Amino acid sequence: MAREVDVTSTADERAAMVRAFELARRGPEHDPNPRVGCVLLRPADPTDSRAAGGPGTTTIAEGWHRGAGTPHAEVAALADAASRGEDTRGATAVVTLEPCSHTGRTGPCTQALLEAGVARVVVSVEDPNPVAAGGADVLRAAGVDVTTGVLAEQGRELLGSWLPRVGKDRPFVTLKTATTLDGRVAALDGSSRWITGPVARRHAHELRAQVDAIVVGTGTALRDDPSLTARTADGSLAGHQPRRVVVGFRDVPADARLRGPGGELVQVRTHDPAQVLTELAALPGPPVRRVLVEGGPTLAAAFLRAGLVDEVHAYVAPVLLGAGPVAVGELGITSIAAAVRLEPVSVLPLGPDVLVVATPVREV
Repeated sequence: MAREVDVTSTADERAAMVRAFELARRGPEHDPNPRVGCVLLRPADPTDSRAAGGPGTTTIAEGWHRGAGTPHAEVAALADAASRGEDTRGATAVVTLEPCSHTGRTGPCTQALLEAGVARVVVSVEDPNPVAAGGADVLRAAGVDVTTGVLAEQGRELLGSWLPRVGKDRPFVTLKTATTLDGRVAALDGSSRWITGPVARRHAHELRAQVDAIVVGTGTALRDDPSLTARTADGSLAGHQPRRVVVGFRDVPADARLRGPGGELVQVRTHDPAQVLTELAALPGPPVRRVLVEGGPTLAAAFLRAGLVDEVHAYVAPVLLGAGPVAVGELGITSIAAAVRLEPVSVLPLGPDVLVVATPVREV
């Protein structure tokens, strides 16, 4: 099937959007605010060396959001233009997320763009946050030409877990499984190292480094004695270490690897997934906004039954065991009609293994 061509933006604007994505990735990944980038364009001056490619547009400034409390990407780009002595009147702002129209720790970006005389705004993803949304309408009402949805798939990928987390009063939950082709997480003798290969395991450590907390049950903690650390390709600890959370009433042994180098160890003495998330959200220190559930079948089933799984990362190895524990325990489902259905988001080959990322299909 041929990909639909975006006719609402120019080739220069789409190239600028790709650059804006690159800028956005410079922002902190573990932050309450989304990572956003902005590029300011103006019609190219044929005598300008930056327009050597011929007629089109010239980049006059760039900016990105550096974290909560700092200027948003649009304001940072306008400041960059001012520092360069560039006139922004009549310019085009290419931004990865719809400019906000509310006052928080910083002022509304829509007002800053209007005061700067920006004539056109090109947006990748419209803001789903009811508090901040509506910026495009504000700009249009003021006479600014606005187009949205440019390279939207890439824009949503950039926003990652922030996008589905908007409006939720709890952390975003990813359920991670690593299974054989027939759904087993271990052999009959309990051995499970290693079902997946080194490429998939390295990818799983990269996932750990992106979350704020890893959650397992006491059964997994006592049986497997995991360290639950995020490690780099050479085996050393990654710069960011998520909190290590054990759910259940049994104590973690004094000599457990969970008490070794790595993130803070937190024990939540409950079997209620909702209570787990409530307690994690209330922890002092860095906020817990993204949780990775790595526990065994019982914990996985508990989060699924509670409807608290936002995303599933299923690592599948081309291995057959024929028997042994499965990835998910009892869900209380007695018919195929009641099955938990997932919508695939991506399929990624990892050496001989495959990662399937999917989201539960919510009833409407």
